[in-house]
Amino acid sequence: MLSKPRSSTQLILAFVLGLSACASPLTSETATPQLPTSSPEPPTATPPPSVAMVNGEYITIAEFQAELARYKSSQTARGLSFTDEEANKTVLEDMIAQALLSQAAREENFNLTESDLQLRIDALAESKGGADALSAWQSANGYDNESFRVALKRSIESAWMRDRIIAGVPSVVEQAHVRQILTYNEADARAALEALNAGADFDEQAALYDPVTLGELGWVPRGYLLDTRAEEAVFALQAGAYSDVIATDAGFHIFKAVERGDHPLTPDALLTLQELALKNWIADRRASSEIILMP
Repeated sequence: MLSKPRSSTQLILAFVLGLSACASPLTSETATPQLPTSSPEPPTATPPPSVAMVNGEYITIAEFQAELARYKSSQTARGLSFTDEEANKTVLEDMIAQALLSQAAREENFNLTESDLQLRIDALAESKGGADALSAWQSANGYDNESFRVALKRSIESAWMRDRIIAGVPSVVEQAHVRQILTYNEADARAALEALNAGADFDEQAALYDPVTLGELGWVPRGYLLDTRAEEAVFALQAGAYSDVIATDAGFHIFKAVERGDHPLTPDALLTLQELALKNWIADRRASSEIILMP
């Protein structure tokens, strides 16, 4: 078997030992010189028991189990059902996303110092009634002091990066002011479309099927509508035009673009676009990252 190539440290050490051997007095002229020996390589650090590694950073089993317990407790308290498989997947995906965000924060030169972290911990302790209360909470949630500091640091970094991403979503974007005729069977929708094509007023037709809202959807940005077929139909329309019948899970629609242009986002639309921006960022980051799931 061929020997492993020596490191530069080993070669230097061998040279030094060789010099010292030459300088030592020999007992006789025929004494056999001692060959220099290399020092053993330092042991490789044993990786912690982990569920995943994200760009070289471990998500430990202890962290994962603590987050999983909190997730299950939260879902149960809200009366929501879940399977163990669903819970495991949800928590792991969230922790991977958090790791990606925290790594990006550091790349963006966000520097959370140890003193800053300690200030956060002190504030948490105060909010929970003191250091002993915080320590009890940590123990109840599967943390020791070290794992809690790691988790809190990652959480703060990822929150900073999340806020940076969603801050990039503008408050004024191109939108379409939309009204719709919504029916729950295709025959009614086709009848409404025939009436429109024959010259019927769109708003009057919309009021027949929805006398409460009169078909008003308001201003809609790209990425806001849940159904891609509906969004494609809406943004293919010029102002004043209406669509063909569009089938979605909600029913059968005929959309009309009342007007189009740049318009301020509603609070709900802004939140939706911020969530979409974050989701897209995580997907892009994940695609360019090395993520290893442990067996």
